Amino acid sequence: MRIALVSDTYLPQVNGVTTVVHRIAQTVRAAGHAVALVAPRYPHGSDGDGGGGGGDELRVPSLPFPPYPSIRLSSPVHRPVARFLDRFAPDLIHAATEGPLGVHARRYALAHDIPLVTSFHTDFPQYARDYGVGLIAPLVWRWLVRFHRAARLIHTPGVAVRDELVRRGLRNTVVWGRGVDTRHFRPDRRTVGWRRWLAGADDAVIVLHVGRLAPEKNLRVLVDAWNRAKRCLGPRASFVIAGEGPEAATVAARAPFARQLGFLDRDSLAGLYASADLCVLPSRTETCGLVALEAMASGVPVVAANAGGFAESVRHDENGILVHPDDARGFSQAIVSLGLDTDLRRRLALGARQTALTRDLAAEDHELLLQYTALVDQSFTLQSSHNKERSTDVDSAVARSVSGPGPAVRRMAGAASGPGTRPAQWRLDRSGA
Repeated sequence: MRIALVSDTYLPQVNGVTTVVHRIAQTVRAAGHAVALVAPRYPHGSDGDGGGGGGDELRVPSLPFPPYPSIRLSSPVHRPVARFLDRFAPDLIHAATEGPLGVHARRYALAHDIPLVTSFHTDFPQYARDYGVGLIAPLVWRWLVRFHRAARLIHTPGVAVRDELVRRGLRNTVVWGRGVDTRHFRPDRRTVGWRRWLAGADDAVIVLHVGRLAPEKNLRVLVDAWNRAKRCLGPRASFVIAGEGPEAATVAARAPFARQLGFLDRDSLAGLYASADLCVLPSRTETCGLVALEAMASGVPVVAANAGGFAESVRHDENGILVHPDDARGFSQAIVSLGLDTDLRRRLALGARQTALTRDLAAEDHELLLQYTALVDQSFTLQSSHNKERSTDVDSAVARSVSGPGPAVRRMAGAASGPGTRPAQWRLDRSGA
């Protein structure tokens, strides 16, 4: 197969989307297939970051997004992307984002009748509310539905988000992209050096937050909770933040006792997670919450907002603690309880690691290859029969209806309805549409 991956964010920027897109590229290449990558060009090194490899990589000129300079807005000119894809001749295009480059990918796939996969990673309607422009949220939803409706398959990493997309008419949505690398993020990366540098004492509790420092991460609640917890725990706790963003200065001013480490590479982040004692994540906008799974894989209990993807990974009092996203006092009480109770921390840490092991990458990566193969095979079948018109019958050649929350919900490979649910098996209809 020849797979083109297109994303409006990629390495060297590190976030949940870039992690998943890079993982897809590595998975497809490891299986012996060709991969091409289209992504933004960044000011300090972009090319050859391991995405497409072998020269099959196009970095598109981009400009910083004014409110958030680390986010890049790529050129809206379609021709360079089209020429690059013409040369690569993809069998399938996967648009991982809905920005300018995702639009280019969608346009090219539809114009050339190439199977299109899209990903819904980011809850932009909720972002609109967090940035004070909630009135445009319905318009944002209209755009997202229009963008994804053209896809043969839509990936999203959360069950709740999957159900919402299905409710809005995007019936070809599957849960995919919530695996975690449990071999990279693991408890034995805990080091005395990290702990002494961050806490100053071997017995101090390290309270960690990892993520973008931006309004959508509910930092007001984080800062309020940390100030309350600091008053209770005093020198017995050290508060540490890994991440960058437009709210960094505000967080530093309101929580001056917290150590801000800025951006960390993946290896350093794995060591930091494992060396912490608990991780606090109050965001309500996570579709998956990969950061929580990375902490859990590292054997660190998570205190998380009872919302979005966190609520699908964290089980209260089994592998972490769930708190209402607006309850700063509840977050502080959870931090203090874990800070003072070593046995509780250990019990939740064990549960966290066990949960992460059930989300290991191997099964998901296998599902991805099956999905791509099914869509490409289906496309070849249709071309050979001179029938290039899509229909619900065509979609059913790679999807099977199963019971779910209601008759409108169709679950596809790997789209489990909840804990303990047996995943649907991928089905290929070799007879054609």
